[in-house]
Amino acid sequence: MQLDPFTLAGIAGAGFFIFAYFAALQGWVVPNNWRFPALNLAGALLVLVSLYDAWNLPSVILEAFWGAMSLYGLARNLLRTR
Repeated sequence: MQLDPFTLAGIAGAGFFIFAYFAALQGWVVPNNWRFPALNLAGALLVLVSLYDAWNLPSVILEAFWGAMSLYGLARNLLRTR
């Protein structure tokens, strides 16, 4: 496997997902705080970047929905703080 920029973006995106989940389990972030959906959105976007090079339709669908749900979570937190 070659570590080109697309692969590195995908690895970083997976790292964001793993860190967000572990941080939630540890209580470092809570799912209804803006940081949790922000970490997940960053992960989804980075994995989508990697999928530009290594196309996989099911993964694109998953990451698009994951990103959309993360945007919803960020918007909900933004509206709640006003």
